[in-house]
Amino acid sequence: MLTWMGIVLTLGMLRLVFHWLPQYYVKASHQQCPLEEAEKILLRDQHFQWFIHDVHIITPPEDPSSRHSADVSLHQMGEVAHKPYLVVPGKQGTFKEVSQIKYFTSKKVKYIWNTASQNFVRLTSFDEDTPCSFFYTCKGLLDEDQEIRQLVYDTNEIKVRLWPIYEIVYREIVNPFYVFQLFSCLLWYFDEYWIYATCIVVMTASSLTFYVYSFRKMQTELRDKVVSHDVITVWRTGEAYVDVETEKLVPGDVIVIPPHGCVMQCDAVLVSGNCIVNESMLTGESVPVTKTPLPNPKGEEVSYSIKQHSRHTLFCGTKIIQTRYYGNEKVKAVVVRTGFSTAKGELVRAIMFPKPIDFKFNRHSYYFVLCLGGCALVGLIYTFIVMSRSGVPVGQMVIRALDIITIAVPPALPAALTIGIVYARERLKKKHIYCLSQNSINICGVINAVCFDKTGTLTEDGLDMWGVAPVENSRFQREVQDASTLPHNDDLQCCMAACHSLTVIDGDIVGDPLDLKMFESTGWELEEPGIDDTVKFDQMMPTVVRPRKPDIVTSSESVEHNTPFEVGIVRQFTFSSSLQRMSVITRKLGAANFQLYVKGSPEMIISLSKPETVPGDFSTHLHAYTRQGYRVIGVACKPLPHLTWVKAQRITRDRVEHDLDFLGLLVMENRLKRESAPVIKILRDVSIRTMMITGDNMLTALSVARDCGMIDKDAEVVLVSATYDSVSFVPEECPQQDENIMEVGEKANKKDGRRQNQYHFATTGPSFAMIRDYHSELLPRLILRGTVYARMNPDQKAQLIEHVQDVGYNVAMCGDGANDCGALKTAHTGISLSEAEASVASPFTSLQQNIKCVPTVIREGRAALVTSFGMFKYMACYSLTQFVSVMILYWLGASLTDLEFLWIDLFLLTVLGVLFGRTGAYPILVKETPPASLMSVTPLLSVFCQMTIITIIQVVSYVFITTQPWFVPFERNDEEEYDSYENHVVFVVSQFQYITLAFVFSKGAPYRNTVLSNRLLCVTFVLLTAACVYITIYPADWLVRIMELKPPPDIKFSALLVLIAVVNFFICVICEMFFVDYLFFRVLRSKVAWLRRKKREYDVIESELLADPSWPPIDRSAKAAVQARSNCLAVETTSLPTETATMTDASPQQTLTDAAPQQTLIDTGVQLADVSLLESATDDDDAPAESPDDGESARFEYSSL
Repeated sequence: MLTWMGIVLTLGMLRLVFHWLPQYYVKASHQQCPLEEAEKILLRDQHFQWFIHDVHIITPPEDPSSRHSADVSLHQMGEVAHKPYLVVPGKQGTFKEVSQIKYFTSKKVKYIWNTASQNFVRLTSFDEDTPCSFFYTCKGLLDEDQEIRQLVYDTNEIKVRLWPIYEIVYREIVNPFYVFQLFSCLLWYFDEYWIYATCIVVMTASSLTFYVYSFRKMQTELRDKVVSHDVITVWRTGEAYVDVETEKLVPGDVIVIPPHGCVMQCDAVLVSGNCIVNESMLTGESVPVTKTPLPNPKGEEVSYSIKQHSRHTLFCGTKIIQTRYYGNEKVKAVVVRTGFSTAKGELVRAIMFPKPIDFKFNRHSYYFVLCLGGCALVGLIYTFIVMSRSGVPVGQMVIRALDIITIAVPPALPAALTIGIVYARERLKKKHIYCLSQNSINICGVINAVCFDKTGTLTEDGLDMWGVAPVENSRFQREVQDASTLPHNDDLQCCMAACHSLTVIDGDIVGDPLDLKMFESTGWELEEPGIDDTVKFDQMMPTVVRPRKPDIVTSSESVEHNTPFEVGIVRQFTFSSSLQRMSVITRKLGAANFQLYVKGSPEMIISLSKPETVPGDFSTHLHAYTRQGYRVIGVACKPLPHLTWVKAQRITRDRVEHDLDFLGLLVMENRLKRESAPVIKILRDVSIRTMMITGDNMLTALSVARDCGMIDKDAEVVLVSATYDSVSFVPEECPQQDENIMEVGEKANKKDGRRQNQYHFATTGPSFAMIRDYHSELLPRLILRGTVYARMNPDQKAQLIEHVQDVGYNVAMCGDGANDCGALKTAHTGISLSEAEASVASPFTSLQQNIKCVPTVIREGRAALVTSFGMFKYMACYSLTQFVSVMILYWLGASLTDLEFLWIDLFLLTVLGVLFGRTGAYPILVKETPPASLMSVTPLLSVFCQMTIITIIQVVSYVFITTQPWFVPFERNDEEEYDSYENHVVFVVSQFQYITLAFVFSKGAPYRNTVLSNRLLCVTFVLLTAACVYITIYPADWLVRIMELKPPPDIKFSALLVLIAVVNFFICVICEMFFVDYLFFRVLRSKVAWLRRKKREYDVIESELLADPSWPPIDRSAKAAVQARSNCLAVETTSLPTETATMTDASPQQTLTDAAPQQTLIDTGVQLADVSLLESATDDDDAPAESPDDGESARFEYSSL
């Protein structure tokens, strides 16, 4: 009650303060209580953002007359009919009945009350300890069970709420700047200063309209891209199949995947049949992936994990291309997650609730305004003292005192600060770069690190076949760049045509792009058995490949005469990342024997081949190809003379994959976009860090990094790999068997005399996760020198960018896939090269599909930031100049007239302010980034010097006119007629000062073009200066009358005032250019330690590394180098042709919850035992769950009211 009385008595101002500080509103309007009794929950996340959420209660539709056991499994509940009752998830797939459920929802995640731990926990389903065998016992749900679960889990939808326009407007106008504008305009209307007040209202309304349009457009685009509805068949208890809307799906539903595919609307685990899936929405790779049923072990139980069992999980948002099954058996899956808990839902949450960007310029702008507010307070006191002595009425005194506040703190400041941003946005639009969030443009000006995706960003999509290196008689033959010219019966060409995992869907050959390129290069054709695609499950009829121009085999000991040359693929051993290979058992038409073809990593193929078939210079050739950035695959074959058809279907791969005949090497290239290398060079030349974050393999990423110049050709690369208990650092290059590996720093010194410790780290996603969780003390050093991060999944990309930000970098991210969404949103600046999902998450979208947009965005950002910086100083000095003028005149009991105010505010300030930002960006990037802190010494010194000069000039002019023989002092009057010599001299001198300030702060190189390039501004300078000279020397009588001027009778004195203005101009320019910019900013700052820019954390880490020549602890052994190389190749070959390998190291389940801010209940300091209220962190393959985001402890403090 007292709170609302205070709100009423303060005319709503207290409620406005509570809006800015919601934690105090809740504390003032509610009583703190035990968490179990709370009606509202006060939360604060790790970014110190406050949230208030209502606690709701779910009750069952009706009270049941009978109950089951308190601990029943989901499928059991579907078998017993009962009246509706509420359930909550328990352990190992069980659900517990409860009478009611208390919950609140935060950032689209529901948290329910756990009576056992006495806290709120995140609502889950089967994500934790459910045994795999449980899913095979699910027999469908009753309709009543489905309704109960839907009460708990809500509808299966990913809803993006469109804010009503009035809500968008309200949220924006309660910004302190807009509130002050409203106050100022009301005061001006009350004081009959309506013309300028109306102008401010119009400008503010225009700005708000543009903001509402942009914000609503962004929300609409996001909603349109994520909304999806469908109808799917669900298995109900009793062998009944019904079609239901996907919005009604709940965890535990058994769904039937249609034969010709669909778009998944939930996360579900596959329990029967196979699915061919396109997971590009999550992984960025449009490679069809085969999903197989979840293992159903008969012995030891294995707990289901979405990450570990990603090859058996269908993820929301992915497209099922086709299903395959035995006979009439249906392809079934059990729903495990719905709505925002799904993989797609987590991606959308990461977009909707990104980590807030703490931009120093924005933060310091509030501090600067507070300083101006301090000046206003001094003026307020001064006004009351001066006017009270003069007997001014209290009402008028209050109006004049409040007027001082609107003079000292410019209400037009928000609009003025957006001028440069608006012009930069339009310039970017002309270059086909579209900005969704214009507030991000200024942030681009301080970018000093850029992360790039690889495929589709730095390189063209996919690989191209470069050629083959055949081997005959244990010797490499001349490379063949057109594989189709090889003899058709040559084992090398047969291997290329048969050893793959391609399949035919709707008449098109689909599969891994590498397989597809390899097969297409042979010029052969593929034919599968003439049956329905959807039942090609373990068929006994082989897939056949043959040359497009059929060959007739005319003579052979083992084939009949005049037989077409065809190769049948009898058995396929799919790719295994641990084995680093795949193989097929084939048989040529009419041949007596089966033949095995194998392809995989060159080292693995060599280890399985007969030594006498391997060329002696194998290592030399392999090294030559890999150093040029080519992808190299080894191929081999083996005859199987004693194998029968039945044995071929039963034999294990380890019994045939040995004693191979080495056939040669396949060489493929991932072509670099021609714009990539020049752009990387531009960025590195100006000391902007460049990093690659890719889902591709390590060796390809390293070769692309060298090709584009991210890593110099002769630079040292240290491969970093980690386990739970150790981290190893091994140079990339392989030594000879008996040769030690020298220190990286030593090698650099021997090569070109570079300073010690200049090297690049390269690591993979799994190793990054290990370091992040178990060796976090090494993370800053890894981040500082890390250049290539391979096999990174979507949430790891976002996590990495956060860690790069943590060491002090301002990070931009450039990518083109949906899997980059989290990283694009997490970065200070995201630049999307795609108009698909990534464009919604990214502030910038380039229609040019290359990275030329990156330096363009940075240049425009620097220009916009310098413009905002200059405009802020200009607005501050404009306010203080007018403040000084009014203070001088208030001493006399006078002031500026309304028309004088209007001339300054509307014609000088507004016109110059609008044209101030038209100056374009400087065409060349420079090393020095523009300052981003308004509270640093340089901008404060600049404002102080300019205001000192301006104040002295105004005071001198005022004193000077009082010494003239014709001077008549001003006499106070009640009519507020201010025409006097004192008013005239202060006004005419100050009008020149506003023009001078605009010129002084309109700086050019190295961030903006020269002021002369802004022709419209130059013309305006000339016209306004001419108008001011006219007003000063010989104004017309009508102008004198309406502006209430009192020109001096001596025209020479008026000319002298113009001369004073000229002197004022040159003093201000010299002071800014020589004293502030050159003498102080460049000379003194480099010599005086405390004046230098404060070292960021990455500078401190760099100093530590340079002071420690023994770090990193390089493993010198040849064995370690070989092992590191093997690890790289193990990662590399995960992208070799196979359905299952695609998801081995980059599971789409790994959600982006770390990219979305986590929340912590705060206030009483009570520690909660259960940590599940945190956003879920994704486990590594065999590791325990990750700790909360940014390594923060899983501790909950709460305030319940």
